[in-house]
Amino acid sequence: MLDWNDPIAAFTETDNATKSKQTSALQHALNSSNSSQKAAAPSAGQPKQSKLLAESLKPVRAEDKRIINGEGDINQLAPFKYPWAWNYFLNANKNHWTPLDINMTKDIQDYNQRLTAEEKHVYENVLAYLTTSDILAMRNIGLAVMEKMTAPELQIYQARQVFEEAMHTWTYQHCIETIGLDQSEIYNRYRVVPEIYQKIKMANDKLSTVLRPDIDLKQPDELDNFVHSYLFFAGVFEGCWFYNGFSPIFSLQRRGLMTGTAEQLQYIMRDEVMHSGFGMRVVKEIVKEENLTLDDQRLRDMWDESEAAEITYANYLLKEPILGYNAEDHIEHFRFIANRRARQMNIFEPFPGAENRLAWLDEQANMRKEKNFFETRVTEYQTGAALSWD
Repeated sequence: MLDWNDPIAAFTETDNATKSKQTSALQHALNSSNSSQKAAAPSAGQPKQSKLLAESLKPVRAEDKRIINGEGDINQLAPFKYPWAWNYFLNANKNHWTPLDINMTKDIQDYNQRLTAEEKHVYENVLAYLTTSDILAMRNIGLAVMEKMTAPELQIYQARQVFEEAMHTWTYQHCIETIGLDQSEIYNRYRVVPEIYQKIKMANDKLSTVLRPDIDLKQPDELDNFVHSYLFFAGVFEGCWFYNGFSPIFSLQRRGLMTGTAEQLQYIMRDEVMHSGFGMRVVKEIVKEENLTLDDQRLRDMWDESEAAEITYANYLLKEPILGYNAEDHIEHFRFIANRRARQMNIFEPFPGAENRLAWLDEQANMRKEKNFFETRVTEYQTGAALSWD
């Protein structure tokens, strides 16, 4: 039975003598509490004093809600003003999984016996980048964004998003531990490898401008900065860097290598595309509600800086190309996906004419395939398989 004072105790061995003492102490405390309550109870002849104050409040109207700077009751979910946000939450729950659902036995064999030195370099550094990135994404949504939302249907999806980022972080740790890599060395690479650190620093700098206790979104400059920061995380960090970041592992999967890791990244990629789509939708709604105009020069700088960081990272990650994948393809695919995200935002395409060098990626990541029940646990939920990538 679950012990509400110590939930972990349900899954670990417990000393029977200790449990007996705890039970006796708890019963004694309950008896003492009951005696005190009986002694404090008023007699039948004493009048009861009600401390309840009747307060008349106006009903919540959907049209009064706002994404930010709202004055309504944040505790009341319905009626919805943003039903699309609630639908994001419902769809997110169709892609539920844990790293323990995926068999990693073959990955251990592949890493130790089949991967080349160049492929190991790619695998390790992709994980080194991702381990820190998902924590940054979690902190952005959970600490810098979610508490500024004044419509609960948005907060509820973002709460799910925070959980998913934590799940992704567990996934990378699970892969690193299962393969037998040096966790301290892998986790510290973003600090000692400049090509990885450049991307992390860019995100950290964006986050630090909005993760402040004194921020006031009723101030035009603060609001403008918040919107551009949110757009960076939704459109670039999750929409391009994550999307593009998984593709080197998927290229290994195409050749039958590291399939357990790749399968987990496929589930993560579904989450991240939804995170990106939700964030960009929120930005568009804020721009509309607050009558804002996104600054073209600021957007141009964002794309250029993001591209420069991705070029540096790709040239480090793929300084020696692996079979079927190279730095040029990786960089061009970043530009192609950036144009896709820009179209979703109804803003100018930053890299006109960019080619889709990885046409296989969307099909590869959708996991529309059959599985042998005896080879892996069934994790391909029918509802999850129907999620849209755009």
